[in-house]
Amino acid sequence: MTRAEKILSLRRSDIEVPLENIRSAVLTDDPWIWVRGIRAPGTAVPLTLAVGSWKFHDGKDFLLIKGTRTSVVIDIEGAEFSRIIVTTRHSLTLLRALRLPPVESAAATEIAAD
Repeated sequence: MTRAEKILSLRRSDIEVPLENIRSAVLTDDPWIWVRGIRAPGTAVPLTLAVGSWKFHDGKDFLLIKGTRTSVVIDIEGAEFSRIIVTTRHSLTLLRALRLPPVESAAATEIAAD
């Protein structure tokens, strides 16, 4: 995170998530539909900027959303945040760098079991 992003999010350090804690990651053209909960603490300008923690009934997410550009939504388990949403010009590169294994559908698992 840049210095400005740390100030806006009211964090002193970067967020580090071990690769094994990442459940899934997807690209989205509209990051705002993924936002859940209320800002606490952080900075927000509706549909323009969201930087910081968002608390919801079951945990908290970290948002770094700028405008309506392509973003990456990363679902996490066993970490400080349940989800991280980040807007970046390098979203496809970030998604590829995560190298997540493909997700099997339930139907494919049932067929394989037969």
